[in-house]
This record gives sequence, structure tokens and C-alpha cells, in this order.
Amino acid sequence: MPGVAVCVRGCPDTLVDMRLHVVDHPLVAHKLTTLRDQRTDSPTFRRLADELVTLLAYEATRDVRTEQVDIETPVARTTGVKLSHPRPLVVPILRAGLGMLDGMVRLLPTAEVGFLGMVRNEETLQASTYATRMPDDLSGRQVYVLDPMLATGGTLVAAIQELIRRGADDVTAVVLLAAPEGVEVMERDLAGTPVTVVTASVDERLNELGYIVPGLGDAGDRMYGAAE
Repeated sequence: MPGVAVCVRGCPDTLVDMRLHVVDHPLVAHKLTTLRDQRTDSPTFRRLADELVTLLAYEATRDVRTEQVDIETPVARTTGVKLSHPRPLVVPILRAGLGMLDGMVRLLPTAEVGFLGMVRNEETLQASTYATRMPDDLSGRQVYVLDPMLATGGTLVAAIQELIRRGADDVTAVVLLAAPEGVEVMERDLAGTPVTVVTASVDERLNELGYIVPGLGDAGDRMYGAAE
């Protein structure tokens, strides 16, 4: 994938293109395998997705902004760090992104949470926004976007462009799975934008319906059931 920096266990600060971080860890691979299995029921799927997101969040927050703070331990004074202001913003993309929210805020309990409702037209594969709930001004904010699948790339591109329009200057997308086609679309459409994608796997391809192969099916349906 020309132009895309692919990393495991962190990316160097000198990268200027979109950063793609594929988390290489046996626990990640183990949980992802069970998520892929069509026999995994919805309660188990939700629990494992939550656990997997926490593992991905550990890597996604390596560059979270901090500031020094002086504290007293029971033994002596020392200097530590705490998350700096403005606080990070976590934005799940409805509806499937909600299943990733608890796993993310478990690691960032002081983060604020916004919501972005987006739907993909199954014929055109284009994403449209139907609801937003987040600050109008995101200047200086680090934003973590949650969406289980980076498939065609349209939904994440539209979401990140909305965040950038509101002033966000550092966006990380946390996804369970990615397709090469979606990665290429993001690299093309978000050129020059400070974006990192953290995922458990980049799979083989998209099929003719826009689903990731081998993938894990429709993440929203597998988390919550097919609500028609």
C-alpha cells in the first residue's frame, strides 16, 4: 500500500503519511479469532469486542498528551504525569461503535464522549450523517474515533473530515478490522491530515457487497442482533 506507513508496536514521530498500526499480540489474535467465528453468540461477541478494544486502546493512546505534576507519595515527593487539558474526546460511530465505547473509556476514564451517527447506503456504499453530539470547537483536542470496520473507508473518511472541520488536529481511528481498499481510500482522501489507524488486522480484500473478507460479518448485527 504505497504511501501508508505500516507499523507494529508504535510508529516513529517522523512519519508524515497516515499511520497504520497493526497490533501484533497473541491475545489480540486469540480474541479476534473467536470474534470471527460465526458460532460466537451476541453476548460473547460483545464481551470479546470490549476486551479487544481495551487492548487496541493501549496502543492507540501511546501518544496521548500529558503534563507533569508534582505529588507526595507516602515516602517522598516526586514528579509524575497526568492527562493534559483539553481532555481527549472519544467518538463512537453509531450504532456498532457503541459496542467499543466501554473498552475505550476503561483506559481513558477522564475522556469526554461525543457521538456521531452515520449510515452507509448499501447500493452506493457512501456514508451520510444523521446525528451528531459533540463540541462545535475541537481545537487542540486529540480525538479517538471508534468503528468496528474500516471497509470501503467512506464512513471513517466522512467522520474524520467532520472532526477536522471542527478543529481537531490529532485523530486516531480504532477499528477491529481493516481492508486494504479502505486503508488506501483513507490515505488518498485524508492526505496531509494527522490521522492514525489502529487495528487488530488488515484482511485480504472486500467482496462485491463491500464486506471485509474473511472478516467477521456485520459487526452491528453480531453485537446487537439484526434489528429490521
